[in-house]
Amino acid sequence: MYGTDRVPDDSERTAFRRAEKKYKLYYNNTKSSKREKQPKQVDLSEVIDFKSVLDSFNQTGLTPPGISRHQCDFNYPVFCIENHPGFYFIPEALSIEEQCHWIKESLTSFPQPPNRTNHNAIYGPIQDLFIAAQNKKVFVEVESLVSDGASGPYSSDRNLESKWQFCDGTAGIPWGDSSRSIAASVLLRKLRWSTLGLQFDWSKRNYDVSLPHNKIPEALCGLAKRMAEPAMPTGEEFRPEAAIVNYFGLGDMLGGHLDDMEADWSKPIVSISLGCKAIFLLGGKSRENPPIAMFLRSGDIVLMAGEARECFHGVPRIFADRENAEAPFAMHFSNQDDPCLTEYIRSSRININIRQVS
Repeated sequence: MYGTDRVPDDSERTAFRRAEKKYKLYYNNTKSSKREKQPKQVDLSEVIDFKSVLDSFNQTGLTPPGISRHQCDFNYPVFCIENHPGFYFIPEALSIEEQCHWIKESLTSFPQPPNRTNHNAIYGPIQDLFIAAQNKKVFVEVESLVSDGASGPYSSDRNLESKWQFCDGTAGIPWGDSSRSIAASVLLRKLRWSTLGLQFDWSKRNYDVSLPHNKIPEALCGLAKRMAEPAMPTGEEFRPEAAIVNYFGLGDMLGGHLDDMEADWSKPIVSISLGCKAIFLLGGKSRENPPIAMFLRSGDIVLMAGEARECFHGVPRIFADRENAEAPFAMHFSNQDDPCLTEYIRSSRININIRQVS
């Protein structure tokens, strides 16, 4: 689902694709290293900024054309976009302390087995990845001899089995016949998704109830239930059953897609943004419908229910460069959390989206 640099043919140049290309990260053509390359300037004049909408509303009680305040008994201002029923934007829904908490949980707890991540297909379940990255460990493939249970003059009772384990840097690597190794910090940067609660099978695009899983943490369930209220049918309560946590690094994007694997689309997806600012595209029921672009900042929450569930949406860009970076919470992590948390989130975005499956 993450974007690539492949150039599409003309059949792919839909209105949604054109918007993705407009806001995607490109670098100026220079001979400098990638770290020193300067991002190309992007025209952001048409991007809705709900931070400004909220500030203006608090001062004047007014909203810009095309945007309205959702009238409901709720503790936070909720905004809607005309012609997109079922879409709700709650700016600055989380405090700095709450943001720090969920960033830490997303990196330390949520990728823990039995929750699955994009690393499972290659490395299997990985325990305590963040701690290993903190301690500068290396993940090493170690081949060991195992019995195959066979017997007879032409059978071999010894086979090589490949396993991965963390070692204390290069000095502790049992090289022997090991063929591959990767730093835990690199694995952490390559983390792209983890699944909580009912596990989503990306290959079959459905929820596999047979896979081992834990329930979504109670604190996250409570947050999702509270924030889902503006989008819920009267008298009903949101039931969080699954969540997908997306991790974005510099240059990553989430291509236009639909979240359509849940049974009841009248129930919202609760989407929490953490870390670097991003651009979110909200399209229509066809990729030919020109999408609306808006900023997502850390602490913002988006709800998509009903007709909004039928709309293509995606994230073509995160802003991790110094000029556009917004991560004031980075200074709020305690010393015991190590600079690893701060360093990670300064150039990354985390999105937690919680769903009611049944």
